Amino acid sequence: MSKIAFIFPGQGAQKAGMGKDFYEETKTGKEVFDTASELLGFSMPELCFTENDRLDITEYTQAALVTTSIAMMKVLMERTGIRPDVSAGLSLGEYCALVAAEVMSEADAITTVRQRGILMQGEVPVGVGAMAAILALDASKIEEVLGGMEGVEIANYNCPGQIVISGLKEAVEEASVKLKEAGAKRTVMLNVSGPFHSSLLKGAGEKLGEVLEKVEVHTPAIPYVANVTAQYVTKAEDVKPLLKEQVSSSVRWQQSVETMLADGVDTFIEIGPGKTLSAFIKKITKDVKVVNIDSIAAIDALVEKGL
Repeated sequence: MSKIAFIFPGQGAQKAGMGKDFYEETKTGKEVFDTASELLGFSMPELCFTENDRLDITEYTQAALVTTSIAMMKVLMERTGIRPDVSAGLSLGEYCALVAAEVMSEADAITTVRQRGILMQGEVPVGVGAMAAILALDASKIEEVLGGMEGVEIANYNCPGQIVISGLKEAVEEASVKLKEAGAKRTVMLNVSGPFHSSLLKGAGEKLGEVLEKVEVHTPAIPYVANVTAQYVTKAEDVKPLLKEQVSSSVRWQQSVETMLADGVDTFIEIGPGKTLSAFIKKITKDVKVVNIDSIAAIDALVEKGL
């Protein structure tokens, strides 16, 4: 039997203008953006729809991206009747997966990621940490090289041939040289403001744990896949510890997709700006259907053609 996964992108997918058609053309989309503005005390439409410097600053990016993806998901479900069997998200996107699984309310997801962004931004001074993408080198070889180094670790297992490392800037730069010598096709320093998903962010995770204490979580209505374990979460009591740990742990996206594939998922619907996750999935497997929802036009096309 066919299974559908809703999947949500993480930080880096944001772009000016994202979600504008959902705001202007649908009552449901407008309500999500307006609610976010009321909750956070600044204009979410202005942040998301206009060219500005704040959209790429972590403390604003996270709330903006989650708001946009939730608005897109709600309109998609309203217009098509499509419901997910499972959900997952890359890093920040896991909060949208929690909303899809009815674990967390959209209001709690938006306010929590606003705090998460502030905590992650403030944990390590700008310039101290860094991240780099390592292309076309086996994960096992990267693990072997990093095993003999201090201050750098794997942040993201994205797909075959794309691993992201994170840590102290000098250590990431040194590791990039060593990994190139070990056979990496390319290493690319990323334009990010911190060493995300590394142990340098442990303090931010601890503080996020305090924020999460006040958030109500429910037993998942559908299973969602946690980044930390790449396994389904089905119990409410597992949610908060995993979200706390996620801030400083590796994002096991490839393994998460493999978990869903093993469970019979054959249709992945990426909800949010860009096509990053779709590209990753196509490198993991060629045997599934992948759909992108980042505009009203994409929903209209889905209604016309069907899944």
